[in-house]
Amino acid sequence: MCEGKFNIVQREINRMDIDILGISEMKWIDSGHFRSANNTVMYSGHNTLRKNGVGMIIAKRVSKSLIGYKAVNDRIIYIRVRAYVVNITFVQVYAPTTSAEAADIEDFYSDLQAALKETPKKDVLIIMGDWNAKIGKGEEPGTAGRHGLGNRNEAGERLLEFCKENTLFLTNTYFELPERRLYTWTSPDDQYKTQIDYILGRRRRRSAFQSVKTRPDADCGSDHELLTATIRRKLKKIQVKKMLKLDTDNIPEEYKTKLTTNWP
Repeated sequence: MCEGKFNIVQREINRMDIDILGISEMKWIDSGHFRSANNTVMYSGHNTLRKNGVGMIIAKRVSKSLIGYKAVNDRIIYIRVRAYVVNITFVQVYAPTTSAEAADIEDFYSDLQAALKETPKKDVLIIMGDWNAKIGKGEEPGTAGRHGLGNRNEAGERLLEFCKENTLFLTNTYFELPERRLYTWTSPDDQYKTQIDYILGRRRRRSAFQSVKTRPDADCGSDHELLTATIRRKLKKIQVKKMLKLDTDNIPEEYKTKLTTNWP
């Protein structure tokens, strides 16, 4: 995500009135946070290489409820926001592709499981991102609904196993919608459309999800469609002096220099 594309994404966030946006494969180095165009940006990348990377952009109205965030590694980041009754934890992930080594895939799920252990069990939990997995049309009661696309693959089986172990469900397989609102990825030659991005939630919080669908009208220059969820929760402002010290209104000048000189 170069600077120009980042600006386009921010414009779309504002146009589409999105509160929290999770991003996979940012390819930014290191981790950190800053404020840009009234949004708060948090990112977690590789220490030295422009590979993988995840991040979150939250609107100003949500930042007032932000408790904190943790950059786990270049595939996992999470934030907590204060809400009425119970708080909400949002986790953004970028899972290894199906061509990755089995050890890398298991490391990813092990790291994700460790992150979940740090999350209070009473929190509303939302895990979103590019899972590089196909769940397919087969229904799994309590875990996967009837509205998946295509055929299940090995990565899909591993994702289902993770969901069952943690009593999670794949929200975007539970809403009956036109196929164009279900598929999340299109092949470069435009021949194949499939569903590999998912938003997960705890089963007992299923009623909080009012709708989950893709937004083909989002202009973000990606082969993935924007996957959105509408969640019924009321946030609560944090009554503290300052939670994060954000002393810039834009991308740090140092990072701009890195982007200009090192971006391929």
